[in-house]
Amino acid sequence: RGFEYAQKKGYPTVTLVHKANVIRATDGMFLRIAEEVAKDFPKIEVWKQNIDAMCMQLVKNPQKFGVIVTTNMFGDIVSDLTAQLVGGLGFAASASTSDSYGLFEPTHGSAPKYAGQYKVNPIAAILSVKLMFEWLGENKLAEAVENAVKRNIKEGKVKTYDLGGTSSTLDVAKDIVRILNE
Repeated sequence: RGFEYAQKKGYPTVTLVHKANVIRATDGMFLRIAEEVAKDFPKIEVWKQNIDAMCMQLVKNPQKFGVIVTTNMFGDIVSDLTAQLVGGLGFAASASTSDSYGLFEPTHGSAPKYAGQYKVNPIAAILSVKLMFEWLGENKLAEAVENAVKRNIKEGKVKTYDLGGTSSTLDVAKDIVRILNE
């Protein structure tokens, strides 16, 4: 999927993140399979990075990496690290897709310790809806959601505690809906 996504979105590279020098069997297999898949995408350059070096590079030059393909364990590490680069887990949307099914959710999961407090930033969940719209081919809806989120952030009036505000989860969601309805 990573190579398909890179091709569709016009990214020239895919970075394979691994630790095959230590986790030889599984990460070695991951690299072999990814390299085999890469042969079907000759216009996309493949970069390989060990997870430790990748974390350093993501802090130093995050804009250098468009599409990252990795294992679940390293994906968890990289997604938490990169979430902080954009403001925290409250902004980190995710998509897990196949040809027939898609699962779209914030990378932070359900955050059970905040259940019933209505203080969690809903933007990651809302941006997950944007990813769902893209997957469904509803690009105008995806763009509208993204633009509404951007405007909410830019206006800075309705924001949750993680952004220095006092607004509730519902307040932020309602503000984004208000923007969408304008």
